[in-house]
This record gives sequence, structure tokens and C-alpha cells, in this order.
Amino acid sequence: MITEIAYLGLLDDDEIELDMAALALSALDHEGIDLARYLALLNELGERLGTVGASAQTAQEQGEALAKVFSGEFGFAGDAASYDAPVNADLIRVLDRKRGLPVSLAILYVAAARRLGWSAHALNMPGHVLVSIGDEPSAVLDPFNGGVPVSQDQLVALLDRALGPGAALRPDHIAPMANRAVLVRLLLNQASRAERRGDSRRALILYARMTNVAPDNADGWWELARLQLGARDVVAARHSLSAMLEVTRDPERRERVSAVLEAIAQR
Repeated sequence: MITEIAYLGLLDDDEIELDMAALALSALDHEGIDLARYLALLNELGERLGTVGASAQTAQEQGEALAKVFSGEFGFAGDAASYDAPVNADLIRVLDRKRGLPVSLAILYVAAARRLGWSAHALNMPGHVLVSIGDEPSAVLDPFNGGVPVSQDQLVALLDRALGPGAALRPDHIAPMANRAVLVRLLLNQASRAERRGDSRRALILYARMTNVAPDNADGWWELARLQLGARDVVAARHSLSAMLEVTRDPERRERVSAVLEAIAQR
């Protein structure tokens, strides 16, 4: 089934439609599912946003339109009650339940806004993905909390919660993520939760997907190789480590990978 998403790794980043890509990833876990009603819902969300936001010119107005449609009319919100449940990072189940993680809800907001020609990005906030809407000055929204606007003080509070009190808010914390990086973060959420449940087989599947979506992501190859070695699949681990060598130029990382490859060869 990996072949069904291999095309994502071949696209230029700006060609990736976030909600369509996340839906394709989700479909891998729902064999035989008819995606027609999910595509229809995404289309309905987009059409409604186009109506509600028809006169929106400023970032604030566009943000208000997004919050009204997604949260106010369709009821999308963060799942605080069962935050770590796998369904919250599974776009099909997010669309079914109208509940999700910050990253999965951000994907829906950003994709819908972009189809109207609005500037929209998921932001690289540690622990809690946010959304920026509009050109400078942009507005920052929190899809997990109903699309409410986020102030500078609230950004600092979120950072304190993620990294500990006193953490300095850096530009990269609120930098726009590339589309591929958003999908990697979605998959990483799933993979890390699978490992915490002790399901290394599921985590391995998710890291394999990550390397298909983002073949230049060295961390994905490393984690995949780690799990493959844990499963005693030495041949696959060697392939993953070799792929990592192809995409990383960091001398320390290359030395580390080479050492592991040498150790494997001596087994």
C-alpha cells in the first residue's frame, strides 16, 4: 500500500495539497473505504468558507471566517478529552468525529484557506501547531481551540507549556512549515504514540510512510532503521541507513550511520 502514497515524495512541496495528502495517508489504514463523502465534506467546507469569507480582506477577517465555518458551523475542535487517541491524527476519523490534534485541524484550515487564494501556513510551534492567515500583518489562529486568535502573550504561554518556563520565543517557533514538514509532523505524532503504546510494528509502518512522503528527511530514515533493527530485519535496516547517507551531509551523522553499517556488516 506504500505505493499508493509514493507520488507524494515526487511532488514539489508547493504542489502538495495538505488535506488531500493527509486523506491519502489516512486511507492506507481504511482499506476499501469510499472517500467520496470525505471529499464531499472538504468541498462543502471550502464552499461555505468562500461564502462566509467572500468580503474578508484583512487577515483578521479571514481568520474570523475560518473560525466561524470550522468551529461555529461545522463543530471542529480539539480533542482535549482523549488527546493521545490515534483517531485524532487520522484525517478520516477527524472528519467523522470533528475532533483532532492541532496539526490535523491546522491541515484543514490551511488547505481550505489556500483554495480561496488566501495566504495560510501551519506554524512550527513546539507541541501545538498553530495557523497563520493573511499577508503581513498576519493573524495567528489556534484551530484546536475553535480558531481563536492567539496573542503574543499566549504564544509565550504555549511555549512555556511545551518547553518549560522561561523558554525564549524564537522566530523558528512560529515559522511557516513546508507542506512536507506538516505531513511529517502528522506522521510523527502517530508514530511516537504507537511506540508509547508498545506497538513498534505500527510505528515502523508509519516511519516507512514518512520516508515515502519526505525521502530527504534523514530523521525518518534513522528511526525506520532503528525499528527495523529491533525487528531483526537487517537487510531493510541497511537499506534505510544507506538512504540516510544519501540525504544527509552532516559529518557527525554520517559518521554515526557509517559506524552502524559497519557493525551490521560484522554480524
